[in-house]
Amino acid sequence: MNTKALSSQLKDSIPITELSTQYGGYGIQDTLRTGFTSAQSELLPSHALELSEKKFQLNQEKVNFSSLRNIQGLHAPLKLQMELQAVKQVQRLPFLQSSNIALDTLRGNDECIGFEDILNDPSQSEMMGEPHVMMEYKLGLL
Repeated sequence: MNTKALSSQLKDSIPITELSTQYGGYGIQDTLRTGFTSAQSELLPSHALELSEKKFQLNQEKVNFSSLRNIQGLHAPLKLQMELQAVKQVQRLPFLQSSNIALDTLRGNDECIGFEDILNDPSQSEMMGEPHVMMEYKLGLL
């Protein structure tokens, strides 16, 4: 049999454009050629207020700093921001749970009971490990 005639028949029967797309002939993604898809990148906000709720804390801080600046002057928000940055840098050892009580006090959340206060019990933490290994990892020795 003539191999040139067979290859020309094969070329004519399978369109080249179908092979170059990410979806095969059955409408299923070709994972071998294109890789895995990320479902999170395809999701859109389900409600109009979802983005607003995600940025609520940041927006609230901006409003508080601007009102503090209008009332007391430029030094007050700058001092508060410096204190917040200093408190964020102070942490416990990596194998100990931190309550961040100083940060909550500066933000005014120390008297509020929220969702994370009830369901963020340190005794039910997923973080377990040997203290020496965790400290060496944090210092970059491992």
